[in-house]
Amino acid sequence: MKLLLDSTRCHGYGLCQEPAPELIELDEWGYAQLRRSDVPDGDEDSAEAAVAACPNSALRLVK
Repeated sequence: MKLLLDSTRCHGYGLCQEPAPELIELDEWGYAQLRRSDVPDGDEDSAEAAVAACPNSALRLVK
């Protein structure tokens, strides 16, 4: 499973980082950056929660 970020859709709310800090970090302005795009086994739920938390659909999961 891969986590993808469309940075043009990110508005810097930072809501995605809370459920998945192992996958997503925030830059100095609060915009999301992926720590890694490959979602390790056991982190699928947090990746799905991060995708759901984004109000601008900047994140998506690909299987």
